[in-house]
Amino acid sequence: MKKATLAATAVAAALTVSLAVVPTASASGWDWPWSGGRHSSDAIPFTAATVTAGADGSYTLKWQAKGVKRVEIRANGKVVAKGGASGEAVVTGLPAADRQWFRFDADRGQGLRLADRLVKLSGTANFRDAGGYRTANGQWVKMGEVYRSDALNKLTADDLAKLQRLRIKTVFDLRMADERTKDPDRVPAGARHVVADVFAGSGSFQTMPRTPDEAVRAMVDAEKAMVSGEGGKKAYTQVFEGVRADDARSVLFHCTAGKDRTGWSNAALLTALGVPQETVMADYLASNDYRKAANDAILGHLPPQQAAVYKPMLDVRPEYLNSGFDEVNAKFGSFDGYLKDGLGIDARELKRLKKDLLVG
Repeated sequence: MKKATLAATAVAAALTVSLAVVPTASASGWDWPWSGGRHSSDAIPFTAATVTAGADGSYTLKWQAKGVKRVEIRANGKVVAKGGASGEAVVTGLPAADRQWFRFDADRGQGLRLADRLVKLSGTANFRDAGGYRTANGQWVKMGEVYRSDALNKLTADDLAKLQRLRIKTVFDLRMADERTKDPDRVPAGARHVVADVFAGSGSFQTMPRTPDEAVRAMVDAEKAMVSGEGGKKAYTQVFEGVRADDARSVLFHCTAGKDRTGWSNAALLTALGVPQETVMADYLASNDYRKAANDAILGHLPPQQAAVYKPMLDVRPEYLNSGFDEVNAKFGSFDGYLKDGLGIDARELKRLKKDLLVG
């Protein structure tokens, strides 16, 4: 690979997880929460729950549920695992599916519908579900409604067919004009493509950093520009409006690496929905894991000194995201201020957003 190609790739990338049914007893007989029994309620007892797909086709299920005695998990209408208030199970032998969904139910409260967050496609490395997280007040962000991704220009015909089956209806392209020209999006049939250029008119990343420290500073400055720059405010307003529109879901937003511009978009959405900051940070940092192979391949073709400069731009780091939140406080006073004055989302619209995207 030529050095010029490597440089372009790195800069673009920088911008960028058959059993018997045993019911519980009640005074009036046997009740399960999913059957509308007297123990059902709107509260979700699960404080943690994840689905992680293995390379061998297995699925690892983990859960914690407060104050319950029995948990039962179903896939394709069949019970595939059960246990107590906390547990872990590995499920094998399930038929192939675009996404394998699992229903987590306890002996009281509302259940959860979860899948592995990563959507595996041949043409992407960082295509993920934005949901599946618990809020501070015990609600959960729905899965299968909003997605985040890296570049879409390498999607295959099979990838596009899968995204069509996943109901991707609106694609927000957060990239700059030269990125869009060089690597035009491929979107599923019937989907609307919307340009939401975060750095429009900003001239960001026109000069390559010369040292690792300069690279870190560039990433921090870019994060701030996402928050308070005119292009960033306009682009993320477009994304939030698209997510709020009932007829626009499922929504996908993406950039080149799916980690910086896309990372702030998802961090802002999750924060608006009430997801704790440590969870928001964990979701943001997960790009380091999903993009590890791609990043290692880029760095492996560079001399050590040049790789040292490129690495901060390929990473996501806590200081990058924290600089975005610091900019929120500095320019808007609070996150609610950012939503209202930066993105035009008032209390009424935020309430509607939560009603649409939260369960429990």
